[in-house]
Amino acid sequence: MAQLKHDYSDLILITGSSGFIGQNLCSYLNDLKLPFRRVCRNPIEGISSVSVGDIGPHTDWRRALEGVTHVVHLAARVHVMNDHLKDPLSLYNEVNALATLQLAKMAASSGVKRFVFMSTAKVHGEFTESILHPSDPSIFHERLVPAPADAYGLSKLQAEMGLRQIEAESGMEVVILRPPLVYGPRVRANFLKLIRLVASGFPLPFGQVKNIRSMIFLGNLISSIHSVLFHPRAAGKTFLVSDGRGISTLELCREIAEHLNVPLRVFSTPNRMLLNLSKILGKREVAERLLGSFHLDSAEIHKSLDWNPPFTFQEGVRATVEWYVRETKRANKQNLSYSSVQP
Repeated sequence: MAQLKHDYSDLILITGSSGFIGQNLCSYLNDLKLPFRRVCRNPIEGISSVSVGDIGPHTDWRRALEGVTHVVHLAARVHVMNDHLKDPLSLYNEVNALATLQLAKMAASSGVKRFVFMSTAKVHGEFTESILHPSDPSIFHERLVPAPADAYGLSKLQAEMGLRQIEAESGMEVVILRPPLVYGPRVRANFLKLIRLVASGFPLPFGQVKNIRSMIFLGNLISSIHSVLFHPRAAGKTFLVSDGRGISTLELCREIAEHLNVPLRVFSTPNRMLLNLSKILGKREVAERLLGSFHLDSAEIHKSLDWNPPFTFQEGVRATVEWYVRETKRANKQNLSYSSVQP
């Protein structure tokens, strides 16, 4: 990656700073000695931050934006599988779209130079290939017309569209990042469940799965944020970002098992049978993600900014699994200590 020039008089505002991505971004910028300000929903003991409460279309960001030159907006209502809210789009839209545009308008008015928005590759849809008819594989790229398939993806797209309008009217530079699934130490949700499943040694029915899924290691995503914050050619651009290669679910399980130092047991089951079974168990959406393809072309950020992921897929999985092993040992040790003092 080309050497980025930092102006150490700049001040970076980070929303969602207590989250999975935000915590790591703060640590990264701290190591680089770049000035930044954390924004959190509520005050955090021992950490200097500005608390703004629940964000929405009327949030007052003025105190948080004082002296700020760059914004990285990470705060969001994240995707929830099987969301049973009566009106999920309304809530996603309030947090992910309207709150974002409120922040962007106030940022532009306060003189912010660049606004980096963490969107999602899900604005392109759910799959690049049919699970049951994988004869016409495709790939997502920035030139495709977005086609979100759920309330989360739609809310992020609405935010993107509003940001481009604010950019045109104000001159504030906007950069949009669209990552796929993000994994790394402290990961939660399905990636953590998959590690636990592989660690259990339970036989997995992925012998016939030949999908292609793009993901991004947390360290690679943080690096890409740093790049688009300061690179002059990033202004006004939208980038899909990933580890740079697609992998199958079976390949991912093998990599996890290798770093866990456990045998991987797999057997073959037709995809249609797995989908039917998952539907009966109420796990259809989980099965679709394990079996389907979600393949991104992230070449544009490489060509435009000379950015390359600093970590390989293997290094990312190893770091994630090593964290999981440490946390598991720590939890087991705490449980043993707790049990030893019980009457």
